[in-house]
Amino acid sequence: MEAFLISTGVVALAEIGDKTQLLAFILAAKFRRPLPIVLGILVATLANHAGAGALGAWITSLISPGTMRWALGISFIAMAAWILVPDEFDEDDAKLARYGVFTSTLIAFFLAEMGDKTQIATVALAAQYKSVVMVVAGTTLGMMLANVPAVILGDRIANRIPVRVVHGVAAAIFAALGIATLLGAGERFGF
Repeated sequence: MEAFLISTGVVALAEIGDKTQLLAFILAAKFRRPLPIVLGILVATLANHAGAGALGAWITSLISPGTMRWALGISFIAMAAWILVPDEFDEDDAKLARYGVFTSTLIAFFLAEMGDKTQIATVALAAQYKSVVMVVAGTTLGMMLANVPAVILGDRIANRIPVRVVHGVAAAIFAALGIATLLGAGERFGF
């Protein structure tokens, strides 16, 4: 349950102001059909994060527990710093309208998540907790918690969220995870 809750919270916070959340705002404004957009986000996130979680689990089979502890600790601290860097949105991510609302959202979100903070976080969290299903479920829920309101409420909430504060909290959580991992908090997980 810890893997699920931490994955949900960290990703939900990290996603605020992220390029995929900006993509959700743009798709909502462009198509004005929330249900297929939300379903596209869900399917894209499940596919992307399942692959990332599987990669994280696979990495743990290749690296010794001591090396894994250091790699994860440093990765979490690097994520803390990366979250503080504002995302740039590429307008090309939203130019898939010819495929319909669901498919456009699915493709745009899947591609936008490639190498994104939340995908890298999913790899690290899956390696940390060795529970791919709980991590993927948590990171997917976190993505949905951040993006569904963006789709449904759009511009009404965009300017009311203190993005800097939210990113600061997410960065603090990642830094705490990194320090705890470096100090041996993952011993019960084998590293």
